Amino acid sequence: MNIGTEILHQEDVAVLEETTDFRNLVVYNDDVNTFDHVIETLIRVCGHDAEQAEQCTLLIHYKGKCTVKVGAYEELEGMCTALHDKDLSANIE
Repeated sequence: MNIGTEILHQEDVAVLEETTDFRNLVVYNDDVNTFDHVIETLIRVCGHDAEQAEQCTLLIHYKGKCTVKVGAYEELEGMCTALHDKDLSANIE
């Protein structure tokens, strides 16, 4: 009787722990800004392409808010300030 021997091999795998706490940059609907203004601002401030900015603007209008960018707080802080400077209601959550 021939018995095969299995050798189990276990590798230690290093797991990188993400220490970055991702946040959402949220823009809220208002009754002041036009669709065109919001679209242009999202393109300039958040780096959206025209289609993405338009879709976000529609969500802002119909749902009341939309997450327009996800990232580290430090990355979003400047964008949030720039949105405020353009009279958009935004917050980092």
